[in-house]
Amino acid sequence: MLFPASSAFEIFAALVVAALIGLGIRRVLPEEHKAQETVQLVQLVNGMLVTFAALMLSLLTASAKASFDNVTDDFHAFSSDLIQLDITLRSYGEEGDQARGLLRSYTAATIACTWPHERPPPGDYYPKDIDPKDISENLDDLRLDQLLNQAGSEVRRLNPSNPYHQALRNEGMEQFARAMNAHWKLIEEAHSSISVPFFLTLAFWLFVIFLSFGLIAPHNALALVTIGLGSLLLASVVYVIVDFDTLFRGMIIVPSQPMRDALTHMSLGMR
Repeated sequence: MLFPASSAFEIFAALVVAALIGLGIRRVLPEEHKAQETVQLVQLVNGMLVTFAALMLSLLTASAKASFDNVTDDFHAFSSDLIQLDITLRSYGEEGDQARGLLRSYTAATIACTWPHERPPPGDYYPKDIDPKDISENLDDLRLDQLLNQAGSEVRRLNPSNPYHQALRNEGMEQFARAMNAHWKLIEEAHSSISVPFFLTLAFWLFVIFLSFGLIAPHNALALVTIGLGSLLLASVVYVIVDFDTLFRGMIIVPSQPMRDALTHMSLGMR
């Protein structure tokens, strides 16, 4: 798995080293290798590599951003399904309180373990010893699944005594099924979208490009500063791409607000 800070630092270091290697090779090259025709050829090949590298960077950015947006939308949809189910159970009356309590406990525990670096929901009505889900490889948790399944079981146990409660029970069953579908869709989509071989290929291309820069760059401070700034810029781009891809860790994370809004709705009328 890729980590934003370490990936960006490694790319920055690799590009600086590549440029320095190119500068070192330039110093020992015979003069015939520094002819204008040779420099033009290097620039031509470098331009081609830069074009392909830019294309690969755009593909990585689009893939990571699309994955981030999909998971964010999935949380909005899942939270909406939970709210609708809670409203139906609240309308059912006291018999639906058991299922509502399990839903509330599930939602609070999900917030606490999915966003461990944020403030956890207050109260002691939910399990707090669930392992933090601060990585995107496996968002699922058996204990959370059990809480959600228990809530579904309580909905199925409702014993309506009139057509009104029968309609609410049927509606609740449909809403729980939608919530479960949204839950598993979220679990399946909350994974890294960046192919490590693809990322390493891009890193190799960038290394070759900066090696070429070092071969044709003049030996002065401005050239070195320009190469350093270019390395820093590309490293920051890599940081943003990987940060998008990690979903729940770093500076850019999937927001927890939809689930917190759902928990606020669930807490209405609950002790």
